[in-house]
Amino acid sequence: MTGLYYEEFSVGETIEHDRRRTISESDNQRFCDMTMNQQPLHLDAEFAAGTQFGERIVNGLYTMSLAVGLTLPETTDGTIVANLSYDDVEHPAPVTHGDTIRVETTVLDKRETSDGERGIVQLQVEAFNQHDELVCSLERTVISLKRDPPQNNE
Repeated sequence: MTGLYYEEFSVGETIEHDRRRTISESDNQRFCDMTMNQQPLHLDAEFAAGTQFGERIVNGLYTMSLAVGLTLPETTDGTIVANLSYDDVEHPAPVTHGDTIRVETTVLDKRETSDGERGIVQLQVEAFNQHDELVCSLERTVISLKRDPPQNNE
């Protein structure tokens, strides 16, 4: 599935993404291993049992990465030039092993680049668990391809 070109994004539009993902213990373990994040709250059941959460929680960077990944088919798959920023990242509720994540994206703003050849799109990404609790939110700003960029007559 192809993502949206700059012209196809509508400010104020909310996209409810169909793909969901249930997070397993091994997902969390592998992500922590790959990123060398050995925080015991993510990996040590005995340690985590003594925290306010009472159990291990999923690495927040994994939750954020998964949230962005779940948005790609309907937003930027094949139509992105680059990610410019991830801003205002929040984790209002913990994610635990076995939670199923779904995502919504709202188009906050868009503008053409100064040369008019591409567009900058600002997206609000919100991830929810199976209880419809918001577990992660962030603003993602991307440079998007235009479907019909102006022709350079040089």
